[in-house]
Amino acid sequence: MREEAEAEPRYPTPGAGAGPSAGASNPPLLSLPPPPPPQVSAAKMAEEAAAGAAAATRSGAGASAEPGDGGSPAAGSRARGPGPGLGPRVPAPPLYNWQAAQRSVRERFSFMFNNELLSDVHFAVGKGRGAQRLPAHRFVLAVGSAVFDAMFNGGMATSSAEIELPDVEPAAFLALLKFLYSDEVQIGPETVMTTLYTAKKYAVPALEAHCVEFLTKHLRADNAFMLLTQARLFDEPQLASLCLDTIDKSTMDAISAEGFTDVDLDTLCAVLERDTLSIREIRLFTGVVRWAEAECQRRQLPVTPASKQKVLGKAVTLVRFPLMTIEEFAAGPAQSGILSDREIVNLFLHFTLNPKPRVEYIDQPRCCLRGKECIINRFQQVESRWGYSGTSDRIRFSVTRRVSVVGFGLYGSIHGPTDYQVNIQIIENDKNTTIGQNDTGFCCDGSANTFRVMFKEPVEILPNVSYTACATLKGPDSHYGTKGLRKIIHESPTTGINTYFVFFNVPGNNNGTSVEDGQIPEIIFHT
Repeated sequence: MREEAEAEPRYPTPGAGAGPSAGASNPPLLSLPPPPPPQVSAAKMAEEAAAGAAAATRSGAGASAEPGDGGSPAAGSRARGPGPGLGPRVPAPPLYNWQAAQRSVRERFSFMFNNELLSDVHFAVGKGRGAQRLPAHRFVLAVGSAVFDAMFNGGMATSSAEIELPDVEPAAFLALLKFLYSDEVQIGPETVMTTLYTAKKYAVPALEAHCVEFLTKHLRADNAFMLLTQARLFDEPQLASLCLDTIDKSTMDAISAEGFTDVDLDTLCAVLERDTLSIREIRLFTGVVRWAEAECQRRQLPVTPASKQKVLGKAVTLVRFPLMTIEEFAAGPAQSGILSDREIVNLFLHFTLNPKPRVEYIDQPRCCLRGKECIINRFQQVESRWGYSGTSDRIRFSVTRRVSVVGFGLYGSIHGPTDYQVNIQIIENDKNTTIGQNDTGFCCDGSANTFRVMFKEPVEILPNVSYTACATLKGPDSHYGTKGLRKIIHESPTTGINTYFVFFNVPGNNNGTSVEDGQIPEIIFHT
């Protein structure tokens, strides 16, 4: 059958373009015009033939392939074939002078895309009922791809006219052919990853770049983990870096997305190792446990603490438990069953003792903040002699924009250079939950300046939520502030947007600190 077709080629009418779908019937076919009567000149005959060819081309421009013809909207130019696209085809009569309607080399090559016209190779693309048989031209493919060039012209070149590609999706291969024939890019959310795979397989870097650009434009927090996995799989460092930046900026949203639990262990570890995640460690741990439960189900293991510990492996050691508050650790990781009894005891000792014993987990804060550090001072004047007897200085506050508090500015001694021991905390009042704390110390020089005392990690402060700032100092009498402000407006140096801080008194004994005077003069934060 194939030898006869090659001996007497008959070509179908080509369509104007192609894509992954097919549905309309073939356009009418044009045969050579009959011989003209004697009185008609040769020039007139050529003119009529060219006009007829152009008309047929226009009529076929919008046609689509028959269902199961293995092509796209332009595939109606091909002869109809039985079955899902892999059976033998019945060629159609050739189209006369089709070149006349194509004004440029690009148009002529585009016309040949997914077209039986002059084709000298066919690809059986995909597997099963979704497989398609696609025509192509060796010369065009070899010009656009080093892999195809080696396949057709190299030392071990194939002479076969039928090439099977079971690992390639038909839609992705059509997108590759479309690009090689016309430089047109046809990718979408459903096909971009398979097209990227195909472009890499056949060494077409220009199409790879278009795929990466498409993914970059559609990168969001809720798909960042999925795209990160693909970027690592396809060795796309630029895309991987952009995914990691997105995860850094919106860590909570990224970890809450469905795609997070589908990542592989290496990708999970690559994220946990980062110092730039913007999330509280207890929430990060909760996400890690969720991933472990999904991984147990994938491996068909019982969802037990022992199984979670097994599937997490080294990922457990990358969670920074020392950055949690003792309450967070006691309510979460200590009861999860993922840590051993010895690890739990050592971490509790780390939380409660000073100096703190060494633990096997990283205690370096995740420096997730970007932009300039900001400070507001709620007092207009400084006075002397503020004493300490073990009672905490406390002040309530709220903000109108989301900020991350990294520390307080505190007053130091009136008796010259001195060291203070201090515990600082931020409490979310509605939940009565400590969301940030640090047992630390600071040195002062005896001046009326403030001295920085920092949290282990940034503390997220949400708008219109009531919080309490606490500082418990051990040391000699210090300076204190007076003429306090109830509302402070801070203008962002980069965006010009205002953030309002509003302060309130805390009921009970606060060592005398109030809106009007006392300790905790400064809040250090990032917007």
